[in-house]
Amino acid sequence: MRPPQLTRLKMAWVTFAGMADSSLPIRRLLPERLSLDEPTGTPAQQAFRQTIRVVEALREQLQALLAAQAATRQAYWQQVGPLATATVAARRALYEPLEAALLGGYLSRAEEQQVTELLRGNAHSLQERFGEDESAILARYAPASTPPLAAPPTASPAEAPAPPLHEQAAATARARRQQRAQATRQARAQQADTAGQALLQNTKAAYRQLARLHHPDRTAQADEPTQRAQTELMQRITAAYAAGDLAALLSLLADAPSAPPTTEADDLLRRYTEALAQQQVQLSQQLTAAQRPVADAPWSGTEKQQRTRLREIKRSLRAETDYLAQLLRQLQEPVSLRELLRELSTHNQANL
Repeated sequence: MRPPQLTRLKMAWVTFAGMADSSLPIRRLLPERLSLDEPTGTPAQQAFRQTIRVVEALREQLQALLAAQAATRQAYWQQVGPLATATVAARRALYEPLEAALLGGYLSRAEEQQVTELLRGNAHSLQERFGEDESAILARYAPASTPPLAAPPTASPAEAPAPPLHEQAAATARARRQQRAQATRQARAQQADTAGQALLQNTKAAYRQLARLHHPDRTAQADEPTQRAQTELMQRITAAYAAGDLAALLSLLADAPSAPPTTEADDLLRRYTEALAQQQVQLSQQLTAAQRPVADAPWSGTEKQQRTRLREIKRSLRAETDYLAQLLRQLQEPVSLRELLRELSTHNQANL
């Protein structure tokens, strides 16, 4: 009469609850219009273009993968969702007759303990398999905790003697140094990441750097074509800043010529290259995490495996819902309830 355990469904619901908010933030900073194929410009500009190429490729891969996974989950829940919802509703309906039986006064102490275990087991099933919040029920029927008995101390003849005090002090000092060094490394990494992201999000900083590098006053002594080109470049920089278009400013950083190339311009590009390299590491980690297969998830595996799991889950959910409906009718009568408790006890079962 009791349906088989739905271990796969449990993993499916728990996994879906953890992945429902997995839309990772992907910074849209880099323009598709940026020409990256020409090996022109200074070495700093070429390195900057190469970093952009890698970041753009990783970002597109991650977006495509997350979109495909979201579509797969959506298709799965469109097929299974109504059956799972019906099973959750059927399990929730068991609370009322079980709690009423505890208040009826006709159960023995052993039977009351059995009913309490059924309530807890039902709540655990709803919470662990279906992602429902059953903390109130679990807290209400939590088993009374008893303080553990303290075990008498026993002396082990093979126990190694404690090291001398000076060795203990040296070990403590080493541990503290290692902790301080690790904390320093973490702080530096966090500071570098914060500075890099602030650089990539600060349009004003990019504009100021570009304006200082390419202001027409810097070519006041040059010929007319050079001055005209510098003026047009500054107009593009100003327009991009007015539109808040950091991508256009980055394009100008990568493509704008510096006549002659300056150390200041190369240093600026290196800072942006380092910031983008940090973003590259983050995108690689996100892509690796997103590619990791989910064990026994219904939407994982080949298409044939997905169809097989889906059929099994649907069949199990229908069987469980039918069983719970029959069980609900049985719980309405004290005689039927006590027969059920005896049957569960005979088969050594604590849950429904």
